[in-house]
Amino acid sequence: MFVIYLKFSTNKPDAPKYMDAHNVWIKNGFESGKFLIVGSLKPNLGGAIIAHNADFEEIENIVKSDPFVQNDIVTYEINEISINKNDERLGFIQ
Repeated sequence: MFVIYLKFSTNKPDAPKYMDAHNVWIKNGFESGKFLIVGSLKPNLGGAIIAHNADFEEIENIVKSDPFVQNDIVTYEINEISINKNDERLGFIQ
């Protein structure tokens, strides 16, 4: 499982230009079964994603395809979590 942080860069004012493409990218992440949760970092610092069903290289390639990343609207950080124990309701997460 991965926790991905997308933090705004100094190019944050350009975000509206790429918002539609970024939202399509998010939609594709859910449709591919890779994204579990997408949300905002408060207060208005960027976003965070919880992802799974892939290895680090695939997740990094997905992140690098984000229009926000490609246009330096955000920088990214990917943290991989090796799950040792989880609530049974989350048994599908690997």
